[in-house]
Amino acid sequence: MGLMIIFALTTLLGVFAAISSFRNKNILGIGFSVLTFGVFGWFTVMTIIHHGYPAVHH
Repeated sequence: MGLMIIFALTTLLGVFAAISSFRNKNILGIGFSVLTFGVFGWFTVMTIIHHGYPAVHH
C-alpha cells in the first residue's frame, strides 16, 4: 500500500509541475512533468486495479 501512496503523490506532483511549467512557458519542464504524470499515473492506476485498495495479501 505504501508503494501506491508514493506513486499517487508523485503523480500529483507531476500535475502541479505541469501547471507551473505551462505558466512559465518552460518547454522542457512541460515535457518532463507530463511524462512523469503519464508514467506514474499509469503505475498508480494499475497498482489499484491489480492489487486493490486497500492492498489484499494473497
